[in-house]
Amino acid sequence: MAGKIFELEQVLIYRREMEKLRKQEFAAAKQGLEQADQELKREEELVKLLSNEYVRCQQDIGCIDDIRMYSDFFARKREEIRVQKERIECLDQIATEKRFDLMEASKEKKVLESLKEKKAAEFRQEAATKERNFLDEISIQKKVK
Repeated sequence: MAGKIFELEQVLIYRREMEKLRKQEFAAAKQGLEQADQELKREEELVKLLSNEYVRCQQDIGCIDDIRMYSDFFARKREEIRVQKERIECLDQIATEKRFDLMEASKEKKVLESLKEKKAAEFRQEAATKERNFLDEISIQKKVK
């Protein structure tokens, strides 16, 4: 006996594709966030190393222009780090939104999958009832003859 086709199968296929797309978007957002975070850590580590070098070589620096260059460099790096932190906050917010979108897509897909399972169970129950009634009818007809 052939199974009954689920009326919303095309919608379910679409929801599965949307969930897959949302997974990819979330993975890309998460990867972007992790890369930005690693870049920030590298910059902070570089500034820390150069700061230690500056403190170590401070007495050897004889020219005010060299000190000013170090000062300008550190100011620029602080600004770059601040901008990178803002970028990370923005990327984190985007990743959070993508995670929410993924959860919504998963919920929508699960709703249709559970509906499909429910319809399949109803169909199997109905088929079993029809088969039982058919067998009962055959049994009754044999007894009458």
